[in-house]
Amino acid sequence: MNAVVAPPPSAVTAATALAAQFARVRARSVALAAPLSAEDAMVQSMPDASPAKWHLAHTTWFFERFVLATQPGYVPFDADWHYLFNSYYQSIGPAHARPQRGLLSRPSLDEVLRFRSLVDQRVLAALQAGVLDEQATRQLMLGLHHEQQHQELLLTDIKHALWSNPLQPAYRDDLPRSTGTASPLAWIHSPEQIVEIGAPAWPAHAAFAYDNESPVHRVLVPAHALANRPVSNAEFRRFVEAGGYREPAHWMSEGWSLCQQEHWQHPLYWDDALAREFTLAGWRPLDPDAPVCHLSYFEADAYARWAGARLPTEFEWEAAAAGQAPQGNFADSERLHPAAPDHDSAQGHAQLFGDVWEWTSSAYGAYPGFRTFEGNLGEYNGKFMCGQWVLRGGSCATPADHIRPSYRNFFAPSARWQFAGLRLAKDAA
Repeated sequence: MNAVVAPPPSAVTAATALAAQFARVRARSVALAAPLSAEDAMVQSMPDASPAKWHLAHTTWFFERFVLATQPGYVPFDADWHYLFNSYYQSIGPAHARPQRGLLSRPSLDEVLRFRSLVDQRVLAALQAGVLDEQATRQLMLGLHHEQQHQELLLTDIKHALWSNPLQPAYRDDLPRSTGTASPLAWIHSPEQIVEIGAPAWPAHAAFAYDNESPVHRVLVPAHALANRPVSNAEFRRFVEAGGYREPAHWMSEGWSLCQQEHWQHPLYWDDALAREFTLAGWRPLDPDAPVCHLSYFEADAYARWAGARLPTEFEWEAAAAGQAPQGNFADSERLHPAAPDHDSAQGHAQLFGDVWEWTSSAYGAYPGFRTFEGNLGEYNGKFMCGQWVLRGGSCATPADHIRPSYRNFFAPSARWQFAGLRLAKDAA
């Protein structure tokens, strides 16, 4: 009779830690959706957004398709849902059209939550039994970071949906208000230097990073100056009041066309007449000291030109953030809105992390020697390296343990519904 060989203690410890992380991340998504009615959860207010119910289902589909389905003889919860909740993984099959996700009244929210519960049970059981191979375990880890991205999208998407409702209801009415004050704007000068950019490739390196963050490589960063904090609401309001949205000289051609076509007059969610803005807590007075947010790349760039500055490159931003532990106003603070810090931040680069994603002047492209993730997950980032711009630092809707100095977010330059703002930069005198 063959003896049963127990896994080494290190493997048991790693599986236990991964199970705890899985349970925590999955519970957070359900908690974020808890304030929503079933009707709220299926609303899709624009083609770029997705219903909350779809986010809950898609992230679950990811674990079923890329983790559980690697096990021999696995039977899916509902094979037809593979089409409904695939996003853009064309290599594994067709997907329901993104602009039509709001038509999915069925399956119901209750059915989606049952789907989540069952998949959670199966994943945790597989971890406990130690049956997931190295590939499935890697895909599970990627799935956790993928779900954290969708947690932020769930918040930005429901904010747009509730704002689009004529009643403009609050997502939550118990979110704390900001009490901080913005530091005076100052410039921090950096000499010309060669810096290391990026993160070691995962999974060869133990610390998780997306494929678009690697490989580590050296970049010459010219002498420059970076603002000590993001641009505030009060500062951006001066641009609005000075006619910044009516003066084409500040704008890129495509941005000016959009500004005219869509009648932009101020950041998304502002009400200039009443000096207020729409938040996840409903309408609130515009906080002059908080970082301005919900800007497109074109608006951020236009403001920078008007201010006699420019947007930083992503390399300038990462050089400033290198070696810093990400600390700031993240989703974990439960503010879910940008805020001025409650403490003196006059020294050094403040608010690099949290509050608002910071637009950079860098087009989203591949680093030298870039390699996509292996297999079907090679579609995750690489195929979007065209027509997108890089943002850095995370936001008030980003989970704190999801961000790092090398993290590269990316959106189309017209995107306004994300918590995106800017930090000024300028060339050395």
